[in-house]
Amino acid sequence: MTGKSGSDRTLEGVVSLGELVVYQPGAVVSRTILKRPAGTVTAFAFDQGEGLSEHTAAFDALFLVIEGESEVTIAGVVHRVSAGQVVRLPAGQPHAVKAITRFKLLLVMIRE
Repeated sequence: MTGKSGSDRTLEGVVSLGELVVYQPGAVVSRTILKRPAGTVTAFAFDQGEGLSEHTAAFDALFLVIEGESEVTIAGVVHRVSAGQVVRLPAGQPHAVKAITRFKLLLVMIRE
């Protein structure tokens, strides 16, 4: 997996969900849309076959699929998700992501 960060600029105005972040061959691209003490909103674009290895987060998160398909593994259970679906990633539970097709997601993390 190759990781690349996008712009840290917060979102201004009206933008199509699909235009929040752009695919790059062989990479996972991210763009922070909103960053506040209460949490963050980050857009990701995964090229086919790319992913994020298993990790945990200290806070709950919502994983909103914008386009494409991926596998999300949460505490050892694999979920196949596609555009229009939402997944809750519970705090402290290991999770991983793998792109089945090119896909984009919006990750909303809420801090306590």
